Amino acid sequence: MAVTTKEAPITAKAYLMCAFAAFGGILFGYDSGYISGVLAMSYFKRQFGRPVPLSVDPSGYLYSTPDKSLIVSILSAGTFFGSLLGGEISDYIGRRLTVILGCLFYMVGVVLQTASTNVGLLVAGRIIAGLGVGVVSTNIILYMSEIAPKAVRGAIVSGYQFSVTIGLLLASCVTYGTQHYTDSGSYRIPIAIQFIWGLILGGGIIFLPESPRWYVMKNRHDDAVRSLQRLRSQAPDSAFIQEELTELIANREYELRVVQPGWGPCFKGGWKASGNLRRSLLAISVQTGQQWTGVNFIFYYGTTFFQNAGLSNAFIISVITNVVNVASTPLSFWAIERFGRRPLLIYGAMAMVVCEFVVAIVGTADAGSKAANVCLIVFVCFYIFFFASTWGPGAWVLIGEVFPLPIRAKGVALGTASNWFWNCIIGVITPYMVDKDSGNLGSKVFFVWGSTCCLCALFAFLMVPETKGLSLEQVDKMLEETTPATSSRWRPHDTFAHEMGMVKGQTQVEGFETVAETAKSEAV
Repeated sequence: MAVTTKEAPITAKAYLMCAFAAFGGILFGYDSGYISGVLAMSYFKRQFGRPVPLSVDPSGYLYSTPDKSLIVSILSAGTFFGSLLGGEISDYIGRRLTVILGCLFYMVGVVLQTASTNVGLLVAGRIIAGLGVGVVSTNIILYMSEIAPKAVRGAIVSGYQFSVTIGLLLASCVTYGTQHYTDSGSYRIPIAIQFIWGLILGGGIIFLPESPRWYVMKNRHDDAVRSLQRLRSQAPDSAFIQEELTELIANREYELRVVQPGWGPCFKGGWKASGNLRRSLLAISVQTGQQWTGVNFIFYYGTTFFQNAGLSNAFIISVITNVVNVASTPLSFWAIERFGRRPLLIYGAMAMVVCEFVVAIVGTADAGSKAANVCLIVFVCFYIFFFASTWGPGAWVLIGEVFPLPIRAKGVALGTASNWFWNCIIGVITPYMVDKDSGNLGSKVFFVWGSTCCLCALFAFLMVPETKGLSLEQVDKMLEETTPATSSRWRPHDTFAHEMGMVKGQTQVEGFETVAETAKSEAV
């Protein structure tokens, strides 16, 4: 018989709190997106590039491949370390304060980038901003996963990816508007606008409640009650609050019997379905797969790629692809709760494979023709549609769901760091793959992305469990009792409160103290 805990009705206030937290995606999206347009600006080429013959570039200036690679990829290097740092700090000072710290790093980096007139200062600013984005990206996913009602958690965490797409679109629109400026405003305006995003997120999150699960982890149960009261809009003595808190406390105590906090436990447990090693590899691999779909090739180098493909209106096409990205992502809010995480990742990858191979084949067989260019634009848009509605949000949702509380911050940090590591690697190698003076692959690069998407589909089929409709605590139990293939059929059959002896009629603190004493005596 399936057993579930009572959940309070979902209020508009809960949605608004989660929606504001999702705003953190704007930082990532905008910072990732503005560089594509800025790199294509004539003034930026003259400021940061080197003289070349007009036959090579109409502006008479162009960056060396190493400089171009460094400017784009160094942000992701910063975010890699920022993600790991955010996972470490978060368990000590809380999810909210860590986000605020990340915003401060981010704003300092923005100031340095805005002031830059040479590659050195620009790179320094991007790496510091990257640290901030990494800290924020880890903790926003963590925070949203921990405060969202389970029935809509996937949709709410998908809001992070939606904010990423909005950031990319805003960056594309701003660079489109400043592309013809003949002074430093052409690149300084797009860069400086980022300061506003950090200020809004860092200042606004102060007014949101801390994660109740973090309070439980710190044994601050009264604070956890107040946090749940704000998040669920219920009285502190309501049955909803009492039951949810009791389950959080019981699950915390259960997990401490089998896993201790720290980085080491993230890699223990072997290859069994519930092992922490497998969970960590799942988080690392799904974020690796998200990057190797190749979508950031479009958002980092799309404008210059379309220029090299012979399209005169490359900036407008870049705006169009970003509009498709934004418009497609909200579909995932419904689909991820209707169909689940696992089907979206499997079939999304398969659909992207088809689109990418079409672009690669047509671009190779009929390069430069009007028909080939139209086909390129259309199928790139289809490709972005399938990414934005499946792997874009799905990977972020999954990493926030599969870890037990004692190592959740560390586990999410590992997954996020993996995203940024491969983001950096792809940013580094792509110019060498596609630039005319290097690999000169052109549209053939989509053979690479199509092949890696095949691996993503296989990975999702073999490794990804279904977590739809379960609380974070129930996901723990499901992983212990199923395989990825059978996970969608699992239903809750007991509560942690019952399993840990926190019987009906005890207060939360009384029940916790009883269980804590039992755990201590067993340890002795």
